[in-house]
Formats: sequence, structure tokens, C-alpha cells
Amino acid sequence: MPPPITAARLARETEVSLRSLYRDIESLRTAGARIEGERGYGYRLVEDYALPPQTFDRAEIEALALGLAEVQRMGDPTLERAATSVLAKVAASLPDDREQFLFHAVSRVYRPDPRNAATCDVEAVREACWKEEALHIRYTDGNGAVTERVILPLAVVYTDRTLTLLAWCCLREAFRMFLSDRITGIRATGTSFRPKRVTLLRTYLGELESSSGDRPANP
Repeated sequence: MPPPITAARLARETEVSLRSLYRDIESLRTAGARIEGERGYGYRLVEDYALPPQTFDRAEIEALALGLAEVQRMGDPTLERAATSVLAKVAASLPDDREQFLFHAVSRVYRPDPRNAATCDVEAVREACWKEEALHIRYTDGNGAVTERVILPLAVVYTDRTLTLLAWCCLREAFRMFLSDRITGIRATGTSFRPKRVTLLRTYLGELESSSGDRPANP
């Protein structure tokens, strides 16, 4: 039986903090994984039918590795940490040969700089989307005019250029796209628009799809 692997080594190889690693180990144990060991000693994953090896084929593992690598380079710190955590959890559930496919994937992502540098409080936007709460924002439009608006945030879109917020603008009484680098202030209002987010988002995406050749409306 191989010796236990120290938490420091696991954290180093999966590129996560020790705190995140300990949290992930507890999550895996809760899910039924038999992980022997403790802090200061090391850990060993014991084969157990409670957590059968994942049956991903090599192409599926390549897709996972590539997708998670893309997320790690989006410029969103929260999603970067989440992708790293997911990578560690998937690796822990793979047989040894499949784990090698994951960490030494043939398909790679090369982005010297993050694809999108978040210039606003993305976490506040994401939280408002999940809670379905209106946000008060300060926004500079394409002509340089600064406006104060209340919006209903619907989704965050990551593009090659910038991070974009899809929302219902209460000022314009219409759907609008807000570029993150033009949002200079965000404040929670505590005003709920639950349970409208999914319906509004579906309607907006439908409009965008039907007018895909048209230029988006100016905020």
C-alpha cells in the first residue's frame, strides 16, 4: 500500500490553498469517499464502492481539463478558485490512469493574460442574480455620459473582450447589456424581483437569438 500523501503536497500539485484542500477532503468524505489520514500525517484514498471511479473516457477528461483551464483564465477570482476545487474533486474520484489524463491533458489553454479583467464587483453581481435582487449602479455609456440606474441583474456573460452583465434596466424599461469596465459603482438595494429572473432571462435570450445579426441596444 502506498504511503499517505501530505496535505502540503496535495495542495501544491492541485494549486489550491491548504484551507481549500481540507475543506474539499471533508466534502469528499461527506459524499462517501473513504479517505484515511489526518492533518499532520497525510491522506490516502481507499478504494470503496460508496464512491465508484468515474467512467469518463479520455476525450471527456480532455474536455473537462480544457473547460476548467478556460474558467481559471477568465479573470474572475471566485470562479478560478471554484474551477481549481472542481479539478481536485474530479481527480480524487478517478482511477490512477484516468487521473493522469486529467493532469497531463494533451489539449491545453494558453492565455498569458486573463481573458477578462473584472473591473467591477463581479461577486456582488453574481450574488444579486442568485438572490434575484435589484442593484443600483453608476454607469458610463458609450458617449461618456454618467447615469445612475436601478437594474434587475439576469446573467453574467464572459466574452473575448470583456465581462458583460445582462439585465433589465428600470431607467430605460428595457433589456440592456452593461459592460463591466463601464460600471463604476454597485450598491445592493435589497429589493427583490423573485421569481422573475429565469423568465426575464429566457425572454431576453430569445430576443437576442432572434435578432442575432442586429447591434445590441445602447444602454
